[in-house]
Amino acid sequence: NVGFYWVSNCLVYRGHSTIPIQMTYDQNIGANDKGYKIQTNIQPVIPFDVSENWNLLTRTIIPVVKQNDIMPNSGSQFGLGDTSLSLFFSPKKSTEIIWGAGPIVLLPTATNNLLGGKKWGVGPAGIVLAMMGQWTVGGLANHVWIINSDNNAKSTFLQPFAAYTWKSAWTLSLQSESTYNWERKEWAVPVNATVSKLVRFGKVPVSLQAGTGYWVRSATGGAEGMRFRLQANIVLPKF
Repeated sequence: NVGFYWVSNCLVYRGHSTIPIQMTYDQNIGANDKGYKIQTNIQPVIPFDVSENWNLLTRTIIPVVKQNDIMPNSGSQFGLGDTSLSLFFSPKKSTEIIWGAGPIVLLPTATNNLLGGKKWGVGPAGIVLAMMGQWTVGGLANHVWIINSDNNAKSTFLQPFAAYTWKSAWTLSLQSESTYNWERKEWAVPVNATVSKLVRFGKVPVSLQAGTGYWVRSATGGAEGMRFRLQANIVLPKF
């Protein structure tokens, strides 16, 4: 796989920073199923050499959201959602199995009450993956407690993934992005399948990706049915 491996549906090159830009369209939102949401996640992944034995991988997700009729008489909103920052400390001497663990912080950057909770959150996060030939399998998980929440709100996120990369630099991946809301005691479970191709623009590697998914289980008032996704993973040169 030419030095690349897959982490939570994002292409990563060892030692290089990457900027995945992911656009997802969800539909059938709200009580009348007429709402939709287009969410573009700008999610830079930046590695740091912190010691002789440890690396630090930072993953920031900045959501830009356009949505309409997600609630009765809510109209349209466009702006930023809440930003999340994950820090994964990972040992350098890992071989076939790569793992990392650290904190996740939720930042109240939403520009509208309907685009985010506008509250701080914090919790643990972890990732593990195994590279077996042309296969990469693993999972990412985090658990976030909302700070200063009146109802002790918290959520758990689970993202198992599997990807197969051909020598021609085509990749097929399958993953889920399941969220459990502890307050409502309900799961939201989409399953996504994507295909991607690694290309180069000059000397810059870029993975172009397209796919679709289906909400196996929807939250109350959440998206239902099919979803669609486009993504570009840009690998930055070392400076």
